Amino acid sequence: MQRRTLIQSSAVLLSAGLLGGLPALAQDFPPKKPVTMVVGFAAGGAADAAARLIAKKLSENIGQSVVVENKGGAGGNIAHGQVANAATDGSVILFGSVGPLTIAPHLMKLTYDPFKDLAPLSGGVNFPNVLVVHKGAGVKNLQEFVALAKKSPGKVDYASTGAGSASHLAGELFNQRAGVEMVHVPYKGGAPALQDLLGERVTSYFAAPPTALPHVQAGKLIPLATTGLTRPAYMPDIPTMAEAGYPGFEALNWYAFVAPSKTPTAILDRWNVEIVKALNDEGVKKALNDHGLTPQPTTRQELAAFMKKEYEQWGRVVKERKLSAN
Repeated sequence: MQRRTLIQSSAVLLSAGLLGGLPALAQDFPPKKPVTMVVGFAAGGAADAAARLIAKKLSENIGQSVVVENKGGAGGNIAHGQVANAATDGSVILFGSVGPLTIAPHLMKLTYDPFKDLAPLSGGVNFPNVLVVHKGAGVKNLQEFVALAKKSPGKVDYASTGAGSASHLAGELFNQRAGVEMVHVPYKGGAPALQDLLGERVTSYFAAPPTALPHVQAGKLIPLATTGLTRPAYMPDIPTMAEAGYPGFEALNWYAFVAPSKTPTAILDRWNVEIVKALNDEGVKKALNDHGLTPQPTTRQELAAFMKKEYEQWGRVVKERKLSAN
């Protein structure tokens, strides 16, 4: 009797459209065309490396091509605006980042609202930045770097992946905590920023460890401190900002998956399942860890709550520092 009642109740719900997501999963996923995973930064950086690793596994799992498209510029904001207005059939997803999702809205007028126009899918990866300088800077540790910045106010600069990016705000937080005024130099991504640092055209850079580490190991760059609360396993000898004299200093870089908000809920939920599955794959986890990236799979609700928390935190920094997009 109970089984009959359950079946009858399910039939009523289906006829009312309340369980419509279940058949929609089978009908609409995977999309009938190649999937585009948009990355808001130039090829060669940490975001690009992570996206390609994950895209490969997603493609294998869903039996559909997942192509990474690099759309650099404006600290990733251009890509986020593009995806906010993209197709809503599940064929376009974005490897979004902390800057455009939770920092840039406090700094500038955007073509999109990250909380209205983009829907959370799952967390992606996170990692601390590492403050690095070129050898010509003439400093060997953070204390010497601060002394240099105080001795030459307005002459020591730092690169970022764009206005409103995690590396931009890490630098501003450091300016605030260290009592210095480094000049911000925005780039279109990690690769061009790193190229100019290596060419000694900019003094320092709050870099993603995956892109900076090979040059540190080759002796071309000098690491001064990392921006997490604990030392990364791949940089055990480099102190954190907190250990180097700035307690509580934390500026994590993170990437998360989002999609156009008008995408049907059933497809958004299915993308969550597939992304979490890919991030939990042992091969993917090892490859990401080898790149200095920590996988961060979440539910859609967990990502939404995390984004709200980050939005409020960085909003306070922007207000206290009286920052603009410059």
